[in-house]
Amino acid sequence: MIKRRDTRLVKIGGVKMGGGAPVSIQSMTKVETSDVSAVASQIKRMKSAGCDIVRVAVKTIKDAQAIRYIKRKIKIPLIADIHFDYRLALESIKSGVDKIRINPGNMKKREEIAQVVHAAKKAKIPIRIGVNSGSIFTQYAIRLPAGKAGNTRDVHADIFVKSAIEYAKIFEELDFHDIIISLKASDVSRTVNAYKEISRLCDYPLHLGVTASGPYDLGIVKSSIGIGALLLDGIGDTIRVSLTADPVEEVIAAKRILSSLNLRKFGPEILSCPTCGRCQVNLVEIVKELEDELSDISFQPSAKKNITIAVMGCEVNGPGEAKEADIGIAFGKGSGMLFKKGKVIKKVSVSNAIGELLKLL
Repeated sequence: MIKRRDTRLVKIGGVKMGGGAPVSIQSMTKVETSDVSAVASQIKRMKSAGCDIVRVAVKTIKDAQAIRYIKRKIKIPLIADIHFDYRLALESIKSGVDKIRINPGNMKKREEIAQVVHAAKKAKIPIRIGVNSGSIFTQYAIRLPAGKAGNTRDVHADIFVKSAIEYAKIFEELDFHDIIISLKASDVSRTVNAYKEISRLCDYPLHLGVTASGPYDLGIVKSSIGIGALLLDGIGDTIRVSLTADPVEEVIAAKRILSSLNLRKFGPEILSCPTCGRCQVNLVEIVKELEDELSDISFQPSAKKNITIAVMGCEVNGPGEAKEADIGIAFGKGSGMLFKKGKVIKKVSVSNAIGELLKLL
């Protein structure tokens, strides 16, 4: 079991964050926020995929005002992503947004920060302090080695942390504590080191992610390593997998990360072998068929553990893995042996294998 870091509890709409609440999944819409119908449609797809909280980019007053209408069409907490202009945050709060994200590097004036904090406090919504390598707060932005100014890869993890802590002090001086912090770099090691350091310095919930992680394949790898390493250490209260891809893919990737660490359950887990020269069935096709069938089923997972389904291609380790799973099948030539809780149920043909597994499920 992973022992999670103790943090204060923050609420975003109906979703609890920190304080022992389940690690929530976030993503961000990728269409113009002022296009209410397009945004609502994308959010509904994200929610159906398993997203808990959604963020929208607010570039203009029109975007901020659109939040009011988007909220009427969705049933999921909505975050306004604000940069540069504090008035966009104020208008978003007026429109009923559930949380504000601001970047310390591009909203620096204390009087403007104070107005946003006072409005958020009155509306009883939290604020995320979102630090990234391209935008550091105050003097820390220029503390780089000589000749390296502007090279964001040289912004060290401790500068991320100092930037966030200094910015949070402004909120604390204004008696505001509904804060979430993120420290995202595109470099995995820098991201992990920054989060580990700040986890020792405050009890605010942490939003995990590797920013600008790249196209789908590369982004999945970098995000899984960075986010997974932190979650294994008990660090992190909400995650966003940033991909140059459809936001639904971000949600699916986040679910897989949480499920693989047994932090949340989203339905049965498939255990399948990589195949080798001993395999005498088309296991790739069989597993794909099982995945497709499972994706169409709505599950109420066990409160104690995930259901595991083993699909193994040969007799070497197949029976052993299949027996350890809740249900499973180990294939030989042209047929397979069906297992349930370690016991052989019957021999099945390849063509009927998936149907028989689903009956057991």
